[in-house]
This record gives sequence, C-alpha cells and structure tokens, in this order.
Amino acid sequence: MTRHETDTPLPEFQLDDFLPYLMAEIATKLSDELAQGYREAGLSMPQWRVMVHLSHAGPVSVRDIERRVSLERPKVSRAAAALEQAGLVTKRPDPSDGRLIALSLTPTGRELMAKLLPRAIAYQSDLESLLGRDLAGLRRGMDKLLTKKAAQ
Repeated sequence: MTRHETDTPLPEFQLDDFLPYLMAEIATKLSDELAQGYREAGLSMPQWRVMVHLSHAGPVSVRDIERRVSLERPKVSRAAAALEQAGLVTKRPDPSDGRLIALSLTPTGRELMAKLLPRAIAYQSDLESLLGRDLAGLRRGMDKLLTKKAAQ
C-alpha cells in the first residue's frame, strides 16, 4: 500500500448508485437513441430542440427558446441561423418586443416536423411501455426533482 492511500480515509461511495451520475447516464442514452431520427434529417441536437419548441409553442423569441430548452443563447442563435439558412425557420421582429427576434417554422420546417414528431412520439410510447406501472412513480420523482431545482 502506498503512503497516499492511508493518509485520509475516504467514505464509502458507489458511483453506480449515485443518482446524479445515473440520471446523466440515462439522459445521455435516451438522447443518443432519439438523436438517430433527427440526425438522419440533418439536424443537430440544438436545432432539434429549437424545432420541437417551435412546433409546440409557435413563434417565440430566441430568449424564450433559450429558457425552455436549456441551451445557452449562442447555441440557440447558431441553431436558428442554420435553420433559417436551410429554409426551416424564419426570423422576424417580435411583435410584443421589437428588440427581440421571433422565430417560427416555415412550411418546409412544418413538413419536416410532421415526419420527425411521430418518431419521437413512438419513442416516448416505447419508453412508457418499458416502464409500465413504474412510469407514474418515475414522473412523480422527476417532478419533485424539477420543483426542487426551480425552488433553489
């Protein structure tokens, strides 16, 4: 045994039981599986998140998307610029605040989401089937964790 192994005792710790680690691993796995669908359409993860949000919320500002999809403003802005260049979104002055830019799906963007969203819905259904009766408890637990985060 080397000297440094005996200097300071470490508490018992099991990384494989550590919730933040497990949740990060699960999030990565689920995100990677879902990504197969939108990557085939040529979208990056930030672009996918922007498109999903726009398909759900309608025209919104980059600031609103940034808040909702947990991405930093530069990533949202780069994603929006690439999506605009691809003809999937339009940018216009926000009617409620002229200092902001509102994004919205173009007809081509809507067509793409009409193809991609059913895949996401099917993936969700597969996960719900896999979890079965455990889904309700998982949702309650996630709600508690999200509420805790928001309260801090």
